[in-house]
Amino acid sequence: MSIPQLLLCLCLSMVCAWSKPTEKKERVHHEAPLSAKAHDDAQSFDYDHDAFLGADEAKTFDQLTPEESKERLGKIVSKIDEDKDGFVTVDELKDWIKFAQKRWIFEDVERQWKGHDLNEDGLISWEEYKNATYGYIL
Repeated sequence: MSIPQLLLCLCLSMVCAWSKPTEKKERVHHEAPLSAKAHDDAQSFDYDHDAFLGADEAKTFDQLTPEESKERLGKIVSKIDEDKDGFVTVDELKDWIKFAQKRWIFEDVERQWKGHDLNEDGLISWEEYKNATYGYIL
């Protein structure tokens, strides 16, 4: 092996040793959290309220007296109890939380649609989208 080849091999091995390793990408897809609030039951139940009621409904419950809140939650529990046996099962509770989250998503989509459909024809053209999103003038 000649000196230039030896120097080339030495340089390449040094470059490999000092190069930054590639970042490891996460391979697991995590579901979106049920609330943007911190989940710490020792501090508050805000996360649970958002997950159980949906963010908008949880805001209204925050403004109620404890008696009014208890009465409203009683009405909600009767909606959750799908088989009307007087008990809420884990599956019924999971279904309710999914329902509350989907309802919020659909309501948000409807708000977004109305905000982008500037001429209110039920369709969103590219021009309307650009105007609503980026502030272009039609």
